[in-house]
Amino acid sequence: MSELIRLIQNEMIKIVRKKRFLVIFLILTILIPIFVYAQMRQTETLQERMGDADWQTVLQQQIVDSQNRLSSSQIPEEWKKVLRINIEQNQFYLDHNINPTNPGGPTFAKEFLENSISLFLPLLIMIVATDLISGEHGEGTIKLLLTHPVKRWKILLSKLFSLLLFVSLIVAALIVIAYIISGTIFGYSGWNAPILTGFNIVNDQLDTSHVQLIPLWQFIMMSGGFAWFVGIIIGIISLMVSVLVRSSVAGMGIMLASLISGTVLTAMASSWEGSKYLFVTNLELIKYLTGDLPPVTGMTLPFSLMILSVWGIVALIVAFVTFNRQDMLA
Repeated sequence: MSELIRLIQNEMIKIVRKKRFLVIFLILTILIPIFVYAQMRQTETLQERMGDADWQTVLQQQIVDSQNRLSSSQIPEEWKKVLRINIEQNQFYLDHNINPTNPGGPTFAKEFLENSISLFLPLLIMIVATDLISGEHGEGTIKLLLTHPVKRWKILLSKLFSLLLFVSLIVAALIVIAYIISGTIFGYSGWNAPILTGFNIVNDQLDTSHVQLIPLWQFIMMSGGFAWFVGIIIGIISLMVSVLVRSSVAGMGIMLASLISGTVLTAMASSWEGSKYLFVTNLELIKYLTGDLPPVTGMTLPFSLMILSVWGIVALIVAFVTFNRQDMLA
């Protein structure tokens, strides 16, 4: 056990020394202010349009706008389904007198996490994960590493544990930095703002029978848990790619192509039912909390969790089997 702990400590030092986490921190501190500014401009534009109208009036206008868009013959049927669901959800909020867009740093952190889970967050994790093994090949340190009297599976396990720790740090940093920076503009209060969750989509219809009211902080905790799980799966798949491909650049290219294709499939997946078995179409777990339409009709939260788990388990098996049998000295 002490041997494994020393290996994990060594891997943590390597990641820190390569300044991967510092790069991620800089990316967050540079990009989040841009997103905050964009949100601020959007809020100002809405205020100029609606004047001093309260949130109920704004929500009613959004419902009217969506209804008008539904009457257009140029909008695809898939987008019409989304609009219908949004109309029903907004009407539900109005009927129960709950503001779904309560301004504040916590609300921004919640929305930023929702929009980051399928691409931005996985890209940050990929920066660390795809370099764990292929980086050793590139630097020529893999041969030195294997000269130690340590079993190969323990070496890879130590890298996996280190990756899990850094995934946790990345998710926490994303939420904390988003809250701190956005709070300077929108304020730091609002953690106890009421949020409705439990919306279900049944046969393209909104089911509100399981809707419940929870505080915003609890919703963020649940969203953060889903983001952490997605991050772990992406990290494990990236680790597998790092084992299979000896070039860090090639590994990043493979993961980047996979993740970007996921954004395309999410928009087009409903026409290909088989895409629901790909990990990239199951990343947006938070949307199950908000009641958005899934990429493919019939997809549910348990289904997506199962698919991601299977991908993670298979990736782990492939990574460990390949690492144990691979000729590292070639």
